[in-house]
Amino acid sequence: MIVFFSIVLTIYSLVNIYIYYKGYRSLPVLQDHRMLYSLIFFILSAVFIAAKFLESRHSSVITDILNIIGGFWLAFMLYGFLFFLISDIVIAGLKITGAIGGEHILLFRRWSFIFTVSVSVLLITAGFINAVIPVVTRYDISINKSAGEINNLRIAAVSDIHLGSIIRKRSIIKLSGMLNELKPDLVLLLGDIVDGELGPVLRGDLLQYFTCPQCTDGMYAITGNHEFIGGGDRTIPYIESKGIRLLKDEVVTLKGGIQLIGRIDRDSRRFYRKERLPLDSLIARVDTAKPVILLDHQPFHLGETASKGVDLELSGHTHNGQIWPLNYLTEKIYELSYGYMKKGNTHFIVSSGYGLWGPRVRLGSRSEVLLINVTFTGSDRPH
Repeated sequence: MIVFFSIVLTIYSLVNIYIYYKGYRSLPVLQDHRMLYSLIFFILSAVFIAAKFLESRHSSVITDILNIIGGFWLAFMLYGFLFFLISDIVIAGLKITGAIGGEHILLFRRWSFIFTVSVSVLLITAGFINAVIPVVTRYDISINKSAGEINNLRIAAVSDIHLGSIIRKRSIIKLSGMLNELKPDLVLLLGDIVDGELGPVLRGDLLQYFTCPQCTDGMYAITGNHEFIGGGDRTIPYIESKGIRLLKDEVVTLKGGIQLIGRIDRDSRRFYRKERLPLDSLIARVDTAKPVILLDHQPFHLGETASKGVDLELSGHTHNGQIWPLNYLTEKIYELSYGYMKKGNTHFIVSSGYGLWGPRVRLGSRSEVLLINVTFTGSDRPH
């Protein structure tokens, strides 16, 4: 973990230094007021890290505000770095070809800076608007197994709520309203209910606003990696105190013999020193002749799942990249980083999540609630 955070902090610092010098070299007014520019830039670049440090010690409205500002700065870092890098590549090409030189280089730098800041602000603003308008994404799937007298099951699944400094009371009330309108038979929470540190959640007891009286078959959840970041020994009991059944390497049987497997997140070992059970151990507890639904926060090893008689796996974690073009990165990491896939007889669905991490910005992805209509086409009658 020390190595990981050292690498992240190094990259974070280098990107900020790069953006700082691009701005400084582009506008004479910044050179004339170097001390003021340096101070403002340092504060903006440090605010996200400071917010996380302060939040771990005492959560308050101030740390919420710092997290919001720091999150937007993260988004600006991404687009600022990309656009400045492109401008450097372009100007290098123009220099090599002799198409530009002297004062024209300074003029190009000035306009590239203005363009970068302007377009980045527009993109971040659009991404913020997009992030606060969640949608319902519907899937219709068929499982060729019998669930007794149940022919159809209406599942609402929500991943990556990330309750904390950014996602607060208004967002969780909106989510509850969406679930009540959908009238699902079953609600499944696919991990990362809490963003990390529990302080911002406890301060407003945010999970008390999460309700779903229409859920006739109950509500089940699994842990994500963020449940362990702030301390699983505090976060997990808090979630369970709100009547949410957290499945920690457990199997429950629902009406019709539908079996639900909930796995502890794979990062529990890294943050919590708790190894999760192998999938084989959990499969040994179920009857694969009956419908089997697997909840696993991170969508890894899909081939293994498909070979075990699982009918449906639901996951989240990826956020579908959250901010373009990071979706291209998640597509390289995961066999399925978003949406639907079928391998053998197993259906896989990965959600982009309801909440966010870092900036309250989404570009190239949507905040969503999944509505999965499952039809059971098998028969208990002997052939």
